[in-house]
Amino acid sequence: MSSKGYGPDHQSPFGLSVHHVQIAIPPGSEDECRAFYVDALGMREIQKPPVLASRGGLWVRADALEIHLGVERDFRPAAKAHPGIYVEDLDGLAARLTEHNVEITWDENFPGHRRFYAQDNLGNRLEFLQRDGSPADS
Repeated sequence: MSSKGYGPDHQSPFGLSVHHVQIAIPPGSEDECRAFYVDALGMREIQKPPVLASRGGLWVRADALEIHLGVERDFRPAAKAHPGIYVEDLDGLAARLTEHNVEITWDENFPGHRRFYAQDNLGNRLEFLQRDGSPADS
């Protein structure tokens, strides 16, 4: 196996890619989530289709990333499960999150990458990573 986790190392006959990531939130927490996803991460809220808007929640998008924050009645934050989000300016994002009082935890245990973890304001875990660019990654 030679991918080293950098992908893509295999193409299926189906053309798979990620459209969005779904993250659970408790009922009525949309404004709280805007403070993290829109204000701190710099994403833009997008309008949900009317048929889905009545369910509550919040959709945000920036660059090639779309996150759907869906209401879950018996909400529990995802402490282990998380999206891994590639970032072009990891240090810049770390600084921005720190400015917004978001605690980040650096982790050097993924060869070929720099990364940190953060939690949104509801306790959901997010991983932000950037290829380290060393010649061994080529």
